[in-house]
Amino acid sequence: MSSGGGPSRIRNRKAPSEASRDLSIEYDDDDERNNDVQHPRNRSYAEKVLETEQANVGMIALLTTLAFALRFFKINHPDQVVFDEVHFGKFASYYIQRQYYFDVHPPLAKLLFGLAGWFVGYDGTFGFENIGDSYTEAHVPYVGMRALPAILGSLTVPVVYAIMKECGFSTIVATFSACIVLFDNAHVAQDRLILLDATLIFFMTLTMYCYIRFKKLRYRDFSYDWWLWLLSCGTFMAFTWASKVNGILTVFAIGIAVIIDLWDILDIKKGHSLEYFWKHFAARAVAFIVLPVFLYLTIFWIHLSILTNSGPGDTFMSPAFQETLRGNELLLNSQEIRYYDTITIRHKDTRVFLHSHPDKYPLKYDDGRISSQGQQVTGYGHDDSNNYWQVIPTKALPETGRGRVVRDEDIFQLLHVNTQTLLLTHDVASPLMPTNEEFTTWPKDDLSRYNDTLFQLRLVDGYEGEPWKSKSGHFRLIHVPTKVAMWTHPKQLPDWAYKQQEINGNKNVNDKTAIWFVDNIVDDETGEDAKERTVDVPAKEPKSLNFFKKFFELQILMLQHNAGLTASHPYASGPINWPFLISGISFWTQSEGQKQIYFIGNIVGWWACVIGISLYTGIMLADLVARRRDVEPLTEPVRHRLLNSTGFFLLFWGVHYFPFFLMSRQLFLHHYLPSHVASALVAGSVLSFALSESVNYPVSVWGPRLRASKPRTYADLGSRGPIVVGAFVLLMFIFYVYIAPLTYGTPGLDGHAVNARRILSSWTLHFAAKPTDGI
Repeated sequence: MSSGGGPSRIRNRKAPSEASRDLSIEYDDDDERNNDVQHPRNRSYAEKVLETEQANVGMIALLTTLAFALRFFKINHPDQVVFDEVHFGKFASYYIQRQYYFDVHPPLAKLLFGLAGWFVGYDGTFGFENIGDSYTEAHVPYVGMRALPAILGSLTVPVVYAIMKECGFSTIVATFSACIVLFDNAHVAQDRLILLDATLIFFMTLTMYCYIRFKKLRYRDFSYDWWLWLLSCGTFMAFTWASKVNGILTVFAIGIAVIIDLWDILDIKKGHSLEYFWKHFAARAVAFIVLPVFLYLTIFWIHLSILTNSGPGDTFMSPAFQETLRGNELLLNSQEIRYYDTITIRHKDTRVFLHSHPDKYPLKYDDGRISSQGQQVTGYGHDDSNNYWQVIPTKALPETGRGRVVRDEDIFQLLHVNTQTLLLTHDVASPLMPTNEEFTTWPKDDLSRYNDTLFQLRLVDGYEGEPWKSKSGHFRLIHVPTKVAMWTHPKQLPDWAYKQQEINGNKNVNDKTAIWFVDNIVDDETGEDAKERTVDVPAKEPKSLNFFKKFFELQILMLQHNAGLTASHPYASGPINWPFLISGISFWTQSEGQKQIYFIGNIVGWWACVIGISLYTGIMLADLVARRRDVEPLTEPVRHRLLNSTGFFLLFWGVHYFPFFLMSRQLFLHHYLPSHVASALVAGSVLSFALSESVNYPVSVWGPRLRASKPRTYADLGSRGPIVVGAFVLLMFIFYVYIAPLTYGTPGLDGHAVNARRILSSWTLHFAAKPTDGI
């Protein structure tokens, strides 16, 4: 497959410098074929072009009007939070209130939602806590916020049409591809809500369109128009990337097309010098690397510049990051810890307290292993006096002053206050993990195991001599003799430990989950309430942190948390199911009136796309095999179109689809929507081939009774195309209307009507009638 997007054929191929002066391009479009318009009985070429332009404008206007009508129809229903509006509506609120939040997706689409909310007068106070919460009761201008994705989703339809036209396809074929998106229930359902996919797909299709326009100017390289479309492609690619995490797949798709393109330019047989190649390489590097990275960074800079107040996302970030947020607890309440202070220690991820109580480990565990029968040390989720630990020094201290502050890499003991025993770990297997060490305690007066009670403090990203602070001083606690890190995990201990979390020694001291922090100083070193301490209280003004440090910290966390979304979900589905619409997603239900929104596509359009991709694959494989036997079933222009234009569409489909097979995170049908748009383009291309292209059937292959077929041209498309496309669009529209109650959530359906709309038995619809109903 070549670089894709090659929508036209140049009649006289020349060296680039010479060809750039020959701008006569023969389009593969029945409306603009020179051999038609030059016929003496035809009208002038100018009249033909004018008629074509008028037809295009009229069709674009019709498609756009219908798209807006379908997506804005009853957009105020339901007046309740639907599906993931609980997340993305909430994020818009945080922008308006400038409260820091954390999400796995880049911020552009959510920034636009925040801007839309601000524009329509939303004050950001609505909680978006649960699906079904009422917008009307809270006076939220939700229609204005839903209007943004509805506008972008509507505009995607004419962009799909324009892509097909720029690739030289006829008006009827371009309309066919656009209608697959126009009358698709899944796209309409997604576009009418405060969700990210409409923004993602709009920018993705614009990226494709700009790349095709850029490729059409390949013999006018480095002209103004060439640079315009090249840089526009890079810009919209960056916006796609910045809209949703899987927008990075658009970057990969364009990257593959560019690599193939550069490989073609490098071919010495085409008369290109190395200097010419490097000029093209530099231009693409600027447009597809430097510009997108700059724009991506700029969007995050805007994101972080707005979210300057403490918010729900604080705890995901490092202490240094949190202290840049106005009103953050770490900034306001962080205090230096001194020897003999009594403190509570919490695990950063699971938030449990380091806890101990007088109960002992059992002699034998269920698997037959023997314990030390020492005092239990566990992770406990509630505030309790058994969470109190005193920091005991192992070195001489001054009587007063900051010399008594605990610092990075200090070695100390932790005394459990209620039982007067010292924290200890040793080479005994922990209850749940035989590879890790058991944590227990030891009487403070018994010095026989003094060394086993020694722990070293290692502050995260700490510097030499840095003071240990409550709240902000995230740390690892390393056992001095065995070099293991104190660690916990969510799995619970049996009933003998009251189902609390296990604390054990992890040999991987750099494990990112082995991080703790001091939650509170219960008593200072003199035994007084630490709330009275006023010395060394940090300034209340936010601290500064380099933008790039904040950016890279955020990117790493986004990747980690996205990969960690592995919890099961009743409406999750695997990628193999998506093209066939095996199952959908329940977005919203209302028992009163038996109303529901069920996210599912138009089965006519989706299955037509599957057939289109299958036929394309079969055609290209058959052509490949035939050519191995010295048979040319396809003419060179037809093969060129299938490899370039259709191949470009297939590239986008595959790059946006197959990576999901490698992901272990939660996956849903809506992840297929970008691929579905690309498959609509493939389907249109295959339809054009089936109706108009030439195929040669040699007598030597097919037998003596058959003759070589007469090449079919685009002129044939005019007689059969409108009938085929018209019938298909009518069928799509009928199915769209039939499923519309599930798309719009109104009107309500009785049980039998719900059953009638379950086209596949795997669709899990609500309010379905039981087999005995009505008997």
